[in-house]
Amino acid sequence: MGLASVFSQWGFPMAKRDFYEVLGVSRGASAEEIKKAYRSKAKELHPDRNQDNPQAEAQFKEVNEAYDVLKDGDKKAAYDRYGHAAFEGGMGGGGPRGPYGQGADFSSAFSDVFEDLFGDFMGGRGGPGGGGRSRATRGSDLRYNMRVTLEEAFKGAQKTITVPGSAACGSCNGTGAEGGAEPQTCPTCSGLGKVRAQNGFFTVERTCPTCGGQGQVVKNPCRVCHGSGRIEKERTLSVNIPAGVETGTRIRLAGEGEAGMRGGPSGDLYIFIEVREHAIFQRDGVNLFCRVPVSMVSAALGGEVEVPTIDGGRSKVKVPVGSQSGRQMRLRGKGMPALRGGGIGDMVIELAVETPVNLTARQKELLDEFQRIQAENNPEGASFFQKVKSFWDGMKG
Repeated sequence: MGLASVFSQWGFPMAKRDFYEVLGVSRGASAEEIKKAYRSKAKELHPDRNQDNPQAEAQFKEVNEAYDVLKDGDKKAAYDRYGHAAFEGGMGGGGPRGPYGQGADFSSAFSDVFEDLFGDFMGGRGGPGGGGRSRATRGSDLRYNMRVTLEEAFKGAQKTITVPGSAACGSCNGTGAEGGAEPQTCPTCSGLGKVRAQNGFFTVERTCPTCGGQGQVVKNPCRVCHGSGRIEKERTLSVNIPAGVETGTRIRLAGEGEAGMRGGPSGDLYIFIEVREHAIFQRDGVNLFCRVPVSMVSAALGGEVEVPTIDGGRSKVKVPVGSQSGRQMRLRGKGMPALRGGGIGDMVIELAVETPVNLTARQKELLDEFQRIQAENNPEGASFFQKVKSFWDGMKG
C-alpha cells in the first residue's frame, strides 16, 4: 500500500501533488520518458517565459522538485513506496501524528527504511554507538617530472631524486593525537562528517564545522604535527629507469606519495619521463634516424662513410655509386630497445649530398669542364626538363 493510501485512511490531507501527476507521466514511465516530460514541463513553465503568470514560478519549482526525486533510482523507489513522507522526516518540527504514538513524528516510522535506502547517498549512518566509518584518509598522489638523455633511455639508468612531501608523524604514529591515542567520534555529526538541516521541503547538507568532514576529532592534538598525523619532510628515493623508456612513459612507485591522514595509507608517486633531444639521432618509437652528410664526389663515385651508433660504437656504411640526397640505408638492430622486451629497432641512415662552397679558381675551372662533358649523364634532370618542355608546348597550344 502506498503512503497516499495510508494518509487517506487516517484522514490526513495531502498538501503536495503526486510527483507523477506533476510531470504528467504514469508510474510505470521509463527514465527516458520522465526526463522528456521534465524538459517539456520546465520549458513550458519557466518564469522567464511566463512573466504574466504569477503561479509559474511555484509550478516551475514543483516540476524541478518532482524530477529531482524521480530521476534518481533510489529516491524514486522510496517515493513509490512511501510517497512524500520519505522526504519529510527526521528533521524536527511537527509533522502529522499517527495512531501508534502520541506526539511522535509520523515519518519516524520510516526512518530505518529511509536510512537503508539512502545511507550511501546521504553519507551513511554511524556504526555502533554512533561511531561512523573510519576517517583515516589516503594521502595524495604526487607527480615528479624527470628528464633523461637518449643514452640513458637506451641503456636504462638508476636515478636518485629528492621528493618534497609529507610523512607520517613519528611522535603520534600518524594518529594526530598526543601519545598515539585514537581520535574520538565527532559529537556534532556522530562520525558522518556532514550535518543536515531542513529548509521547507529541501534538506541542506554541509560539511561538519567541528571535524571538517573527518568524522573524528582529536582531543589532545600532537604537539609535533598539530593533529594532522603527518609532517612535511623531504625524501631521497632511488628510481630505476628501465631501458626503452620514451617521452610520456609513467613509472609508479606505490606508497611513495603523501602520507595519509590519521593513519591512512600513503598515496603513490608517479614519475613522468621526458627524453631530451639528441644532437645526432632522432627517435621514432624503437627506430633511430641519423642524417649523414657525404661529399658530391663520394655520392657520385661511391665510397664508405663511418657513422656512430647509440651504444657508443661505430658502423661503416657503403655509399652506392650515384647516390642522391635523401637516400636511406638501414642498419638492423642498431635502434632502441622496446620497453619491457620485444626486440630492438633499427637505425636508418639518410644521405645528405653536400654542394661544395668557397671554390678556388682551379676547382671552378674543373667543374665547368665537368659540366660540359656530363650534361647528358643526369637522367633525373633530363627527365624533368623534358616534362617542362612538354608543359610549355601544351600551354602554347
